[in-house]
Amino acid sequence: MAVTTETFDVVVLGAGAAGLMCAATAGYRGRRVLVLEKSNKPGKKILMSGGGRCNFTHLHTQQSHYISANPAFCISALKRYTPQDFLELAERHGVEWTEKTPGQLFCVDSSRPILDLLLTECEWAGVEIRTKQEVSAVNKQANGFILTVNDQLIVAESLVVATGGLSIPTLGGSPFGYQLAEQFGHKVLPTRAGLVPVTLQPELRDSLAALAGVSANVVVKTKQHAFNEPLLITHRGLSGPGILQISSYWQPGDILWIDWSQDQYIKWRETLHQQKRQHPQSHWLSFLQQHLSRRLAQWLVEFHQWQEPLQHYSLETLDQQLSLLCHWPVKPNGTEGYRTAEVTLGGVDTRQVSSRDFESELVKGLYFIGEVLDVTGHLGGHNFQWAWSSGVCAGQAV
Repeated sequence: MAVTTETFDVVVLGAGAAGLMCAATAGYRGRRVLVLEKSNKPGKKILMSGGGRCNFTHLHTQQSHYISANPAFCISALKRYTPQDFLELAERHGVEWTEKTPGQLFCVDSSRPILDLLLTECEWAGVEIRTKQEVSAVNKQANGFILTVNDQLIVAESLVVATGGLSIPTLGGSPFGYQLAEQFGHKVLPTRAGLVPVTLQPELRDSLAALAGVSANVVVKTKQHAFNEPLLITHRGLSGPGILQISSYWQPGDILWIDWSQDQYIKWRETLHQQKRQHPQSHWLSFLQQHLSRRLAQWLVEFHQWQEPLQHYSLETLDQQLSLLCHWPVKPNGTEGYRTAEVTLGGVDTRQVSSRDFESELVKGLYFIGEVLDVTGHLGGHNFQWAWSSGVCAGQAV
């Protein structure tokens, strides 16, 4: 049986946010573009993102919101395709959005309008999208690349790797992009789960289990980083925006510190001293309930055995107890891993990729965009903005 061969100007591997954005941009330039997606539908991760409402950008995105071994790499693309640029595109497509917290833009009802936007743009640009495509081999040839896909051959002048990372394997996360990069001589930096809940040592986990579902506004810290965002207690450990953010900086074996006062030690101290003077028979519980939920306040009091009236504690002791609440140590057992991680830290070393058009500096015609690169954004729409910016910049060049 003869093997069929097809020819395209550009082949994009991966029908996620970056891949679809790149494909549409290239298609509008008159390039004949094929997108190959291994799963049965495009944009699966888009649909589940942001709790099903897709936090599709952050209006204040800048370099400081990204983690990379090459921190300056993201600057060029973010300047050339900004959050305002994508917002204008979304509004042209009638996407209804809301600003959940300052700068964070979400779809009003569901993530579907963002995926529909991308698919419509690809359709208008003449892009062909194929799902259930298994790429078994990629080889370089004089005028581009030849791919073996579902036992057929596809020839392309330019090849864009937009395969994402390892996060959420049930939605398509895989090491394929990293393996392809290494095949062509690229260095891949060590990967690990990012924006992920942490698990706890069994004793603390079991003690907190009764509080599963309870949240609190806190500051959570490592030695060098801090985030003032909500924490959520789960059956397995700790989650919520603050924990997800700090997880990208936490290293196994390190301690996290939780400040239940949200950097309000001085204010809490004044209030606590006043309460001791005016109501010496009152307890820590009544004080904490002014700031935290009753269940959480009760747990903290019982956990530390601070059940005596305030008059039984000296001011020095109260200050020590409060200092502990403002610098409360937690040594995670680990994280929930790629199963629930929103992103993958590490990836293709950007020092071997052009920051302007995302072409490999080792192999002409080979491009890397999106999460497969060693660029990881904070929570809040920054990773989607990286997908849009890197996708557009590569799409203008392929």
